[in-house]
Amino acid sequence: MFPFRRLHALRAGTVILLLAVAPARASELGDLRAQLDALKSDYQSKLDALETRVAQLEAQVAAQPQPQPPVVEQPPPPAPSGGGAGGANAFNPSISVILGGRYAQLDADPATYRIAGFMPAGDEVGPGRRGFDLGESELTLSANVDPWFYANLTASITGDNTISVEEAFVKTLALPSGLSLKAGRFFSGIGYVNEVHSHAWDFVDQPLVYQAMFGGQLAQDGAQLKWLAPTDLFIELAAETGDGGQYPGTRLAGNGVNGGALLAHVGNDIGDSASWRAGISWLSRRAEDRSFDDVDANGAPVVDAFTGRSRTWIADAILKWAPHGNGNLRSFKLQGEYLQRTEDGQLALATTPQPLTGDYHARQSGWYVQGVYQFLPRWRFGARYDSLDSGNVAIGLVQQGLLPLTDFGALAPASPSRVSAMFDWNPSEFTRLRLQYAWDEARASVRDQQLMLQYLYAIGAHGAHKF
Repeated sequence: MFPFRRLHALRAGTVILLLAVAPARASELGDLRAQLDALKSDYQSKLDALETRVAQLEAQVAAQPQPQPPVVEQPPPPAPSGGGAGGANAFNPSISVILGGRYAQLDADPATYRIAGFMPAGDEVGPGRRGFDLGESELTLSANVDPWFYANLTASITGDNTISVEEAFVKTLALPSGLSLKAGRFFSGIGYVNEVHSHAWDFVDQPLVYQAMFGGQLAQDGAQLKWLAPTDLFIELAAETGDGGQYPGTRLAGNGVNGGALLAHVGNDIGDSASWRAGISWLSRRAEDRSFDDVDANGAPVVDAFTGRSRTWIADAILKWAPHGNGNLRSFKLQGEYLQRTEDGQLALATTPQPLTGDYHARQSGWYVQGVYQFLPRWRFGARYDSLDSGNVAIGLVQQGLLPLTDFGALAPASPSRVSAMFDWNPSEFTRLRLQYAWDEARASVRDQQLMLQYLYAIGAHGAHKF
């Protein structure tokens, strides 16, 4: 049993210990309270100084006279205007200029250029003039007119001091469901290269098949309705109609439109380094007395004229590659198109005392394929092969024995072709210097070696080029 005396001694020791520790804890608590009071005093003095500064600034602002809003008389309502906005600076479109020129060394006389076996378009592009030539420059003005319309004007300026309107159209910006409407003059959306302006071509000139079947780029004075599908796969459908006044059609004497065009394009990516697009197009035009110069069997000049329907099918495809989509270092582009044209109607020999007219039917075709490889930044080379087939041409006046085939020298069977190679340097996105060589066998019994040097300079705002 625990002795009571020992318990009493333990309690007394505990009391003595607590009495010894209490003064130490009380001293520590006093130090903490003193530090807290010092911090409070320091912060309070800083707050007082800030409040005093704010009060001084407010007093200075209040002492300054407050400006009174000017009294502005309400102007009279503006007069009605056809523009989307008023004011001296309202007309502020994007302006771009493309300066182009070249030097050409040609074996054959360019004045006699004519693609064999095909009805002349009347304005064949050909290789152009010998020697130095200013070539074609472009002036473009474009802008959003308002939230609903975009407008574009592109004028072509050639070295012979001729100015012509390449494109002048308005385009909608706010139609629903992926629709857009374009009206005015524009390059038709058929095929691939037709919509591409000349300064963006990969070669100095157009493919032969476009020169033979359209006389160059096919422009449309009319309207185009286009639909872009809301899918991951690129799907584009379009329809065009208009006056159809450019070869292979003619502007009709009556009211209404002259034919139209339908086109469809699809495309997609292949991984992160390649993409493709393919399409098919159909063009229909009517011609009335579409005349062209020819020579008869005796070498005398004659004028022939075609009246009837012209229909053209086009298949196009393009593949682009660049490592991980970065084309600054290396890239490759493979492009090709096939065109087939059928014409049915009447062909007249118009320069005889009594004009002779007979049936006419022709099915002709042509294609090209080209590849361009950028092997270093700013350096590219490419090759292109063009081939045409004058096909089956049935001339009623010849089949009836009224005239010999030699009276239609321009329509004699032929297989024009051309091989081209180019090498260009692009020191910046605004400059291109190009060297091109072509072995041209487009003319009957004439081989033309063509060496061309071309320069292109872009000034001002310029939109992205076509895919």
